Amino acid sequence: MEHRQGGASRFASPWTQLVFGVICMAMIANMQYGWTLFVNPINEKYHWGRAAIQVAFTIFVVTETWLVPVEGWLVDKYGPRPVVVGGGLLCAVAWVLNSVAASLPVLYIAAAIGGLGAGAVYGTCVGNALKWFPNRRGLAAGITAAGFGAGSAATVVPIANMIKSSGYESTFLWFGLGQGIVVLVLGFALSAPASHGVAAAKRAIGQMGHAAKQVAQSASAVYNASPREVVASPIFWVMYAMFVMMAAGGLMATAQLGPIAKDFGLHDSPVSLLGLTLPALTFALTIDRVLNGLTRPFFGWVSDRIGRENTMFVAFGIEAVGIVLLSQYGHSPTAFVVLTGIVFFAWGEIYSLFPATCGDTFGPKFAATNAGLLYTAKGTAALLVPFTSVITAATGSWHAVFMLASGMAAVSALLAIFVLKPLRQAHRQKHAEPAANFSYGSPLVQD
Repeated sequence: MEHRQGGASRFASPWTQLVFGVICMAMIANMQYGWTLFVNPINEKYHWGRAAIQVAFTIFVVTETWLVPVEGWLVDKYGPRPVVVGGGLLCAVAWVLNSVAASLPVLYIAAAIGGLGAGAVYGTCVGNALKWFPNRRGLAAGITAAGFGAGSAATVVPIANMIKSSGYESTFLWFGLGQGIVVLVLGFALSAPASHGVAAAKRAIGQMGHAAKQVAQSASAVYNASPREVVASPIFWVMYAMFVMMAAGGLMATAQLGPIAKDFGLHDSPVSLLGLTLPALTFALTIDRVLNGLTRPFFGWVSDRIGRENTMFVAFGIEAVGIVLLSQYGHSPTAFVVLTGIVFFAWGEIYSLFPATCGDTFGPKFAATNAGLLYTAKGTAALLVPFTSVITAATGSWHAVFMLASGMAAVSALLAIFVLKPLRQAHRQKHAEPAANFSYGSPLVQD
């Protein structure tokens, strides 16, 4: 039985919990999306080589993702508060260690600690959102994931400026402490939703339009699958393979955007857009973070209306085309900024679509654990990131990496329509139950 946290009852409303979760996600975003700003400064000081430094990024993502099922189990059992509070502490410790890391082993240890902390916060906030909004999982997961995708947008310029003025060590220290403290404080206000009856859920669905009602019934009518049942399902492994392929391409870009810009000769090239003039890399990182965040609630909202697989097909197809265009035309500073924005916009939605699809298919009772199992695909994908440096060194360009990422996105788009969609339709027919038959959660539409 899930442990309830009455101390946070005054904050126990769906939208309040969602806002707190989004802020927590924003505070850990720099641990992934800000990393690319530190790679070159670290290498310039210690000359360890990009590939060796990027191993830290891989360790971070692997530890961030592969232990999320365990953290999700803790959330399902004890509630979100202790997991997020502990995660905030670990995130702060990780960046403080980064600030004094004078050897690769220390850098790797800090990455592992940071991954544990970020995974605890990420998995908890997404899983909690799925529980609070069972009839709008796509939108709720998207808004929450947007905090992670766009959370670093406001800090890209301050971090870049502080690295130049005070060094990357001070930047790690002060941003790490600040971000960790915010997560720690908000973690005490998080709580799981109280139970609501079937009648309330039926009223919520009854107030929806026809198309939205079909998606909501699909999302809430499934049975509550245990984690053991989930990993025995072919649907899970199809989604896992798709997640790995999509995540791999995006992680290659997020981890390597700084080196890519430098190799393209664009690192400090000025770009004027939207009334602003910034270096190409700084401009790209800022716009990319904003679009990477906006895409998550946007495509989550779209998927609540036209279906998960149809949305995947469109978004993943845009990603495949965008990466090819970036490879062909990205050597122009302005084109680099615009095309990386398109690539990030068509990539970030995986962090709302896959958790929502998982929740639809396997039910809300073990939502945090089951979504955590699927989220480990990101860790698997991260193992491919260091090979991008190897491929570029062997070929002398980024073209092969871009083509590989584009191909994986195209395959994922086709799998969504021709494999995942039929499997999920058969699954719904097999496990059909009366609409809104779920164990707990607060519907979005209320009396």
